[in-house]
Amino acid sequence: MKARLIPLFFNGRDAEFDTQLAILHEQLADEAEILSPLPLGSPLPEAEAIIFPQLLGEAYRRLDDFRKIDLPILTVTSEFGTVLMWDWEIASYLREEGLNIIAPYSLEQTKKACRALSVKRELRHTKFLVYQDNPGAGFQASIFKRFYWWEDECTQRMMTKFGVTIVKKSFKEMGVAAQQVPDAEAEAVWQEWQWPVDIKNRQLLSAIKIYITVKRALQEDPAIRGVGINCLNESHFSDTTPCLAWSMLYQEMGLIWGCEADTMSMITKYMLHKSLGMPIMMTNLYPFLMGQAALKHERIPYFPEVAGNPDDHILAAHCGYLGVVPPSFSTEWTLRSKVLAIVDENATAIDARLPQGAMTLAKLHPTMNKLTITEGELSGYAQYANSDCLNGAVLRVPDGRHMLKTLSSHHYLLMSGHHLADIEMLAQLFGIEIEHL
Repeated sequence: MKARLIPLFFNGRDAEFDTQLAILHEQLADEAEILSPLPLGSPLPEAEAIIFPQLLGEAYRRLDDFRKIDLPILTVTSEFGTVLMWDWEIASYLREEGLNIIAPYSLEQTKKACRALSVKRELRHTKFLVYQDNPGAGFQASIFKRFYWWEDECTQRMMTKFGVTIVKKSFKEMGVAAQQVPDAEAEAVWQEWQWPVDIKNRQLLSAIKIYITVKRALQEDPAIRGVGINCLNESHFSDTTPCLAWSMLYQEMGLIWGCEADTMSMITKYMLHKSLGMPIMMTNLYPFLMGQAALKHERIPYFPEVAGNPDDHILAAHCGYLGVVPPSFSTEWTLRSKVLAIVDENATAIDARLPQGAMTLAKLHPTMNKLTITEGELSGYAQYANSDCLNGAVLRVPDGRHMLKTLSSHHYLLMSGHHLADIEMLAQLFGIEIEHL
């Protein structure tokens, strides 16, 4: 599903406009559907954005016509797929007058903008499937019943802002169906994968059966592009965890997954990963500044030694390790036995690492109108025996104290690399504000 772009021209098309439009058709063939050109001020068909192949000084005198446009406006006026430098004044003028102007400085950024607009269009036809029965009423109810993603208000806001529909199915029924999958079928499936595992065969077969069962549900409705399970709070409905299934389904079909059926993480992950393509996963944040409140939850005696100010560091861990990381994102990957006491003894967890170096943290605010974000560094990993953090990541952020004032959740999306500039552009296209952590 490509982004639909409407090329606009000023009074009368000329050869320069037509030449640049032909270039754009070629450069953006894989990312966008460029519709028939129209004069500025015309009624506009349904589309995701406007694109100007050419800007003229006439723009200063056509402000009323510009203000009638309620779509993002891409200015791609050079043969290299960027804005021309002499168009900065026009772009700046229109931006200050309240127009949503995107002026890309590389062809790759222009393509990313188109992919983001494609995602924006696709989301209006997307469903997230969540398996849950009575969220918040199972294990650790005092913690889980606090989470916004289970509120009807959250589901409605997601629909209103992005068009995503949340489909709910019984985790209990899914757990029963998974256990009824024959061992031979699960063993046959695994022959096609053969990833590194350090578990008993029964554990592996149970994990594969979740993959088989969820995949069958996906085949019934191609609009489902993300799946989550209330896998900890209602873990009594299954003899395993879905970590392996999420990795397999991502590797196979690019499916977005949601640990603990966190739809807020799912929508954030969907937007960022589908638009920009970077390695991304969800984990829990334990800022060093939180002291004993964080240490007690992870059952560790102290935070790791770090270079620099400890106040600007975070331990990132989920379900005993870093979290669910597909092998294609990882420098190391092994499926191991479960760590948390909250899940079945037969359950499994992924022990994996993202590359060390530049990283970005981000998550949508509950209002859906703001994205909280920071860039930093994944400086290393920390291991604590007999704890709930057998292999967690150590993250350094610019200002730990400011971050604690602006965090919107304990779940955050961790990305390899620095992506602030691209995400700022994406936020413009989605009509979302950026708040720096």
